Amino acid sequence: MPALWIAHVTVSDAEAYGKYAELAGPAIAAHGGTFIARGGRFVQLEGKERPRNVVARFPSVEAAVDCYHSDAYQEALSHARGASERELMVVETSE
Repeated sequence: MPALWIAHVTVSDAEAYGKYAELAGPAIAAHGGTFIARGGRFVQLEGKERPRNVVARFPSVEAAVDCYHSDAYQEALSHARGASERELMVVETSE
């Protein structure tokens, strides 16, 4: 079943986070991920608002989790740590 990678982000260091984004895109694509939403308009209805929201579609939960643990994504993530506050989850779709 396909899965969605959903990130809610508050960026505190745009330069460092930009390096994360530059490296994360190819790492995500290498695991079959495609972006559905990246920082577009949103309406926060409940919970903590984060100004940047990203949704990527993966072929499966396993592909998304493998991406997260990959060396390429972990290298990207090293630039986001200390440069952002984030929540990240993977949710299987019903398709």
